[in-house]
Amino acid sequence: MIVTTYLIAFINAARWLVKDDGPVHGDAMVLLTGSIADRVLETADKFKEGDASKVIIVTESMGEYKSLEERGIKLINSTNQISKALVELGVPSDRITVLPGDAESTMEEATIIDNYLTSQTDIDTIILVSSKTHTRRASIIFNHVLRKSGKKITILCSPSRYTGFNAEKWWTNKEDIQDVVLEYIKLASFVLFEKE
Repeated sequence: MIVTTYLIAFINAARWLVKDDGPVHGDAMVLLTGSIADRVLETADKFKEGDASKVIIVTESMGEYKSLEERGIKLINSTNQISKALVELGVPSDRITVLPGDAESTMEEATIIDNYLTSQTDIDTIILVSSKTHTRRASIIFNHVLRKSGKKITILCSPSRYTGFNAEKWWTNKEDIQDVVLEYIKLASFVLFEKE
C-alpha cells in the first residue's frame, strides 16, 4: 500500500507542476523570463488569439554584466531580445510594457509586477506565460505576493506548448527529470525561505 502510494505520487509529480488554466482571457499577459523561445512563441500566439491586449515583461538580471560594460563590451539583454522577437512575431511594440527591475527570480518578478499593478486599475486578470514546469510555482508566488499587498487580481497560467517536456513520462528523459527535481527544490526554497 505504501509503495503504491509513493509510486502514484512519483508518477504524478510532474503533472502537478504544470498548471494550465486552459483557454483563458485576461487584461494582460506576464511573460516570465527564463527560457526565451518557448515563452515568446506562446505569448505571441496568445496575443494573436486575443487572450490579452498587452504583454508585460520584467527586465531580467544579467548577473555581473556591468563588469563587461566597464570594459566597453555591450551586451544585448534577454529582455530586449524577447521584446524584439515579440514585435517580429506580430505583437505591436505599443502593447509591450517592459518594467525595469533587474529581476533574478520569480519572486522578484512578482514583486515588480505587484508594484506596477498598483497604478493599473484596469487590470484585474493576468495570464502568466512560462515553461510548463514553472507554472505551478509561478502561480503560487504571484498569488502570495499579490494577496499580501491586498490586490484582488485573478492569476491564470498558460504553460508554453513549445517545449518537449512530457509530464506523463518525465522520468524517461534526463532533461525532464532535471526540470522536475529543480522545480521542487525551488518550490521548497520559496516555502521555507522566501515566503514571509
